[in-house]
Amino acid sequence: MKNKYIYHAKISEEKFRQLLKFFFLDLTAAQTTELTGLNHNTVDRLYLAIRQRLIEYSCKTSPIKGVFEANESYFGPKRVKGRRGRGAGNKTIVFNLYKRNGKAYTEIAPNAAAVTSQEIIRGHADIQSVIHTDRWRGYDGLVDLGYEKHFRVNHGNNEFALSNGNHINGIEGFGGFAKHRLSKFKGIPNDKFMLHLKETEFRFNNRGNNIYKILLKMLRENPLI
Repeated sequence: MKNKYIYHAKISEEKFRQLLKFFFLDLTAAQTTELTGLNHNTVDRLYLAIRQRLIEYSCKTSPIKGVFEANESYFGPKRVKGRRGRGAGNKTIVFNLYKRNGKAYTEIAPNAAAVTSQEIIRGHADIQSVIHTDRWRGYDGLVDLGYEKHFRVNHGNNEFALSNGNHINGIEGFGGFAKHRLSKFKGIPNDKFMLHLKETEFRFNNRGNNIYKILLKMLRENPLI
């Protein structure tokens, strides 16, 4: 069946456009299955393939040089044995990098060690970039790595939006956006979390743009298999 968005397609181009429209509207696979009449395995497979394309897209468009904000987000139980935030267990650690007036880049971190955050920054921010972070010890040593323009916000002293431009409000805004969106799934299996995270990153980075048209163009140029 001819379909310029899918190689060896078994559904029509019109039906795929309908599915993609519901994906754009952020409907779940179950909702799309009901509305399109497609087999639920077909919808699950296509949703998975689209999200995999978004991971590839993220790697190609991640920030390189500019003014950045960096922090980490913790996804999972709000409280574990009386501990919250960085001290709570059973959480997925997500490192966030945000280019001022631009885009966010996210990556799941295996741990909250300083070396992890430094490696991610080095991989996606040019050494000449300006880096804004909070005072967490994980960001110690960025100057030693060559990031001479590393500025820190002391939230303990209620520093959130200083007049000199030293703040991390942009990346914290993305963190709030991500947690709000991902909460609607009522829990995401670990092996699917990255797919949903990168989709969230894509939606945030293209807020205000026509995501449906972006997806159509992306899949015309690089059809699903």
